[in-house]
Amino acid sequence: MNAPTQVPTDRVRVTGGADLADPAFWRLPRQERLSAFTRLRELDAPVRFVPRTGSRTPFYALVKYADVRAASRQPQVFASAPGVTTPEPAPWAKAVFGNSMVNMDGAEHAGLRRTISRAFTPRLLAAAEENIGAVARRLVDEMTAEGPGDFMRSAASRMPFEVICDLMGIPGRHRAGIAARIDHASEYVGVQRRGRARLRVPGRGLRSLARMQMEMAGIARERRRVPADDVISALVRADVGGQALSSRQLGAFFSLLLVAGVETTRNAIAHGMVLLTAHPGQRALLESDFDRYADGAVDEIVRHSTPIIQFRRTVAAECALGGHTFLPGEKVVLLYASANRDASVFGDPDAFDITRSPNPHLGYGGGGPHHCLGAHLAKLEMKALFREMLTRLGGVRTSGEPGLVDSNFDNRVGSLPFTF
Repeated sequence: MNAPTQVPTDRVRVTGGADLADPAFWRLPRQERLSAFTRLRELDAPVRFVPRTGSRTPFYALVKYADVRAASRQPQVFASAPGVTTPEPAPWAKAVFGNSMVNMDGAEHAGLRRTISRAFTPRLLAAAEENIGAVARRLVDEMTAEGPGDFMRSAASRMPFEVICDLMGIPGRHRAGIAARIDHASEYVGVQRRGRARLRVPGRGLRSLARMQMEMAGIARERRRVPADDVISALVRADVGGQALSSRQLGAFFSLLLVAGVETTRNAIAHGMVLLTAHPGQRALLESDFDRYADGAVDEIVRHSTPIIQFRRTVAAECALGGHTFLPGEKVVLLYASANRDASVFGDPDAFDITRSPNPHLGYGGGGPHHCLGAHLAKLEMKALFREMLTRLGGVRTSGEPGLVDSNFDNRVGSLPFTF
């Protein structure tokens, strides 16, 4: 057995002082963080970081494309359990709210993912694709009537939320309340706040999550009595291992779909608007033949912005990767935001190029069993909305800087002024 490669924490000095375990790092301007990732990729082995607060559990940062991709495709070695976020979900929270599919491994994950995939029947997906176009047209109708304002409120947040609610079959009377609870539950995910705000947020987030799951449980009971042609109806009639999904399983999946599905897509849409405004040549190319360039534009927006910055893994078996031997129990983070700027894979990685080909970005994960279930849906939503805006809102563009939200988890946009 090879002795583990030791990577001293003082090697952080080599990166110019960048400390990924320090919340202050995630408050730096995005370009400074990307520069730090570049320096980390130049090292011969992953760096070990030790948090100064919280659980103080050390972790290794995987920053190179090859390493992130390899770890993603070895779930038996780099496990998602007990949790992929930082901090990891508390055991009591899992008992109360159910365990999310993203925190599962092996047969448990495969069985639940298979059951959920079956709920998305070809008929439902075909109807969803048609509905996506209708939602985009309606939103642009309303933008035309209301005029310029905050792009997040006008379109970016509403597009994925309305599509997912329609697909799931959430009645209109429930939607405003659920939208507010999503915002509260996810407002400060992945970022450590200072002072009293840090103490307030967890309670408010958990209360919002509990209320949302109670509301979803009520809708599920209605669908058991009177099924409809929607995902909720399909899931409440589905079986996992011969048993119906429990209320906690349903609630955990609804939370994942609503929070993760809405947040990631809304941020990608917002960053897309910023990028197309900042690169008029690329925008002109897209407008010249939307059908030809739309797929490439969506992939490049996702690569360049990388809506999910990182996920955590726990080492389950000894493994040599990227110049280091990892031991069971150690923690690693998969930094997609760094992997998507790896110059060994992407030529001129900081450039925004909608003709980039190939573009094997890791914006939906690095492959393997946890590849994003909603990737296809997200792409359709982005294409539909940008098609409508670029063809119907003359000169649509941002009119100010985006209001970015500090986070070590997602590349979040809080507000974005726009005009046309």
